[in-house]
Amino acid sequence: MLKALLFDLDGTLADTDPLHRRAWQEVLRPYGLAVSPAFYRERISGRLNPEIVRDLLGLEGEAARALIEAKEALFRHLAQDLKPTPGLHALLQKAQARGLTWGVVTNAPKENALHVLKALGLNPPLLVLAEEVGRGKPDPLPYRVALEGLGIPPEEALAFEDSPAGVQSAVRAGIPTYALPTGHSPEALLAAGAKEVLRDFREALGLL
Repeated sequence: MLKALLFDLDGTLADTDPLHRRAWQEVLRPYGLAVSPAFYRERISGRLNPEIVRDLLGLEGEAARALIEAKEALFRHLAQDLKPTPGLHALLQKAQARGLTWGVVTNAPKENALHVLKALGLNPPLLVLAEEVGRGKPDPLPYRVALEGLGIPPEEALAFEDSPAGVQSAVRAGIPTYALPTGHSPEALLAAGAKEVLRDFREALGLL
């Protein structure tokens, strides 16, 4: 029996990817890197920040932290007027009426996650941050921690993701996972293990 809905944050609860791409574009420009949509999708989306700057620039330690902090401060400056993905509030209302709980499982830094949730007017009963559990998506650990926190087996949850890494994380934790093609192709999301690709959350209402 379904008991919980688990959501990724960026690109899932709101289409924040254009703002993240713009912020990365600004901080990486001095290094001669152009962040096209394809570059963002293939090299940045769904990954943890330390992995991104290590892969792209070979930076670690204080230099990496400074660049990451600059990027995230710029993102928060840009992310002032966020709109939820269509159908999100209706889905959460239906879930509440059915007695379901919900949570957010994200690779986003804590300050960003809290900023986005506040901008959307959301207060999830459960928030799992990859940086706090020690491993990020596509590792299944963040979703396993969410299941433990809710005290339910994976078959009693549904996950919603927008990146192949996120889909892989939830699927490897055993959770039936649906995807939104916010920044990645339906083909890539299905190949990662999504049960179905939904246009937005209006198409998820029938799942409850």
